[in-house]
Amino acid sequence: MLHLFLILSAVCTIGKTLPLIDLYSYSLAVGGGSGIEFSTAHEGHITGIRVWEYSNNYITGLQLRYDSNWTTVVGRNDYGTPLEMVLYDRESIVQISGKHNGYVYELVFVTNQGRFFKVGQPSGTSFNFYPTHRGSEVRFLSGRQDGNGITSIGAHWAIHNYDTPVSTPVKLIG
Repeated sequence: MLHLFLILSAVCTIGKTLPLIDLYSYSLAVGGGSGIEFSTAHEGHITGIRVWEYSNNYITGLQLRYDSNWTTVVGRNDYGTPLEMVLYDRESIVQISGKHNGYVYELVFVTNQGRFFKVGQPSGTSFNFYPTHRGSEVRFLSGRQDGNGITSIGAHWAIHNYDTPVSTPVKLIG
């Protein structure tokens, strides 16, 4: 019993002295910020992007695909044909740039394989989102939309383990 107590004491002591590494980060939302909040958070890995644009104007809607499932469209999807990028195996979004001026006017998604997907018009104030931690990727987007378009957008980053599915249950021993 004393042996077990000493082991548990050592584990607790080590746990208290080692800092926990925060593998998540958030790029603060940009844009006007009016309207209803949205989040594209979903299980899995982002494998595709769809964006709708009001003709030569602002971004009206967006949608992400996680594994093989598309999220609900954020904003409007009834203006024109969506522009779409499908990611390759183990490809991820590592930077998002664009412009905003009341609405989000331009989005540029850059991947870890050097590809980019640019949609919208270069009008307004520039922004550039990137993760705090090396090896992180976009896990989901959040912001606001007012029924006409995307009024603000922010990015949530984390390190994704491609070898372990997100939905794998954790087995507790004891």
